Amino acid sequence: MTSPARPRPARPTRPKGQGQWALGYSEPLNANERMKKDQDGLAVRDRILNRYPYTGFDSIDPQDLRGRFRWWGLYTQRKPGIDGGRTAILEPEEIEDSYFMQRVRLDGGRMTSDQLRVIGDISTRYGRDVADVTDRQNIQLHWIRIEDVPAIWGALEANGMTTQESCGDTPRVMLGCPLAGVDGDEIIDATSVIDEVVAKFVGDPSLSNLPRKFKSAMSGCADHCTLHEINDIAFVGVVHPELGAGYDLWVGGGLSTNPHLGVRLGTFVQPDRVAEVWHGVACLFRDYGYRRLRTRARLKFLVADMGVEWVRATLEKEYLQAPLPDGPAPAAPRTEGRDHVGVYRQQDGNFAVGFAPRAGRLTGTTLTAVANLADRHGQGRIRATTAQKLVVLDVPEAEVPALEAALAELDLIVRPSVFRRGTMACTGIEFCKLAIVETKANAGRLIEELERRLPDFDEPIGINVNGCPNACARFQVADIGLKGSLVPGTDGEMVEGFQLHLGGHLGSRSRLGRKSRGLKITSEELVDYVVGLLKTYQADRSDGEVFADWVEKVDESKITHDAVVARA
Repeated sequence: MTSPARPRPARPTRPKGQGQWALGYSEPLNANERMKKDQDGLAVRDRILNRYPYTGFDSIDPQDLRGRFRWWGLYTQRKPGIDGGRTAILEPEEIEDSYFMQRVRLDGGRMTSDQLRVIGDISTRYGRDVADVTDRQNIQLHWIRIEDVPAIWGALEANGMTTQESCGDTPRVMLGCPLAGVDGDEIIDATSVIDEVVAKFVGDPSLSNLPRKFKSAMSGCADHCTLHEINDIAFVGVVHPELGAGYDLWVGGGLSTNPHLGVRLGTFVQPDRVAEVWHGVACLFRDYGYRRLRTRARLKFLVADMGVEWVRATLEKEYLQAPLPDGPAPAAPRTEGRDHVGVYRQQDGNFAVGFAPRAGRLTGTTLTAVANLADRHGQGRIRATTAQKLVVLDVPEAEVPALEAALAELDLIVRPSVFRRGTMACTGIEFCKLAIVETKANAGRLIEELERRLPDFDEPIGINVNGCPNACARFQVADIGLKGSLVPGTDGEMVEGFQLHLGGHLGSRSRLGRKSRGLKITSEELVDYVVGLLKTYQADRSDGEVFADWVEKVDESKITHDAVVARA
């Protein structure tokens, strides 16, 4: 009788490295890392200006087209007519059009009227009169041809604007409060520190090959409007009992398919050290950030794995000239709203007038009209917000009614319904190669129907419409977050729709939205579901209970598809 063979003990496997430069992983581990090692993304500028406009779209090297062009804010658009079901199965060359989306970088969301007129003119002249205000204070243009990029960049740069590092594995736009320097309640004006960081480090080749994007926010806003909880690095205005006004440092925030809220390092950063500290964190991310897998190449994963104590100790020991003092946490936000829509008195007695487009969609013609109004009724200063809104500064009290009326004629509303005020949408399938569903038109239809069917609803409500799981419109932190997906229709076929995330919030008690198993709706059911959900909330909530708190405690049976739609 033969004895059974003994099973061999499993050979221990060495844990895979994460591609961290600081640990010796210098060889590229994926196609993106190889592309960046072959040539820095910033170096493509000369080819964009001096070669490709003359040789044409079809001559563009694929590594430039789908890689390095992003370092200068250029993405190819989605080819019209490709439905969402084919997004994940087509090759890049099959889904992309020969036109580009061009992102204009606006650090702090700041523009003069002359600059906004230039953007408006570019949109009407080269971009089929389409423009989007983003939730990161940029303006995006569409339908851009490679042949027109030199003229577009020339116009932008001649007026003090740039597209440099508005995309790519780089330090993206620096978020700032649109009321910086004029709001009487702000803790500290971050304008100068934003300018210092931009001047020193945007375009610095030593920071143009980060593991992935690096999102920053710097603000002393009393409303916390720059969303410090979901940025890679954020400086939040605080007052130290001995050192005066400065910043509390947060790291590791980010959404996308694996959301994390940022964490405090517990440090106080004096204004004259902000640039040094920002650079230290960026270098820490560059050196220790994960590069093996793109899906884990964000700072949030390193912070989650290593912890805040390691991050602070490494930052102070390896990257700063001196340790940081401990500091206080930020005060609670002045209000839970962060959009700066409405009329606000400035420190100097003038007014800031914020207004709401429909889910960020505008035209170049409208942008030009807004620039003219900012000159006529103010001093030519305009700001973009982190909620796809715009603000005109420096308006004398006597001019406010006339400006408000003129904006209304452009369908830009200073005192909008809660639905227009609270609804955002990403680019969606109209232009984005990653999208699965349409967003801007769905958001517009939703706003109109909610205003019509719920005219007396006046509780602040955030509704964020996203075309895919990547969270460009922050669906996980909205009261009602709509993540684009394919869902079963009435006949069982897969159709355009949304997965629901409910009760997300950024503010005094930040949290990610509740994802209920199987809670999905088709695009056709969108209006009925949201109307029914808000009616259920009105009928079921306690006195003064906000939507996010109600969702957190409500029984699952009350928010199911059938129960909610029946109320609509």
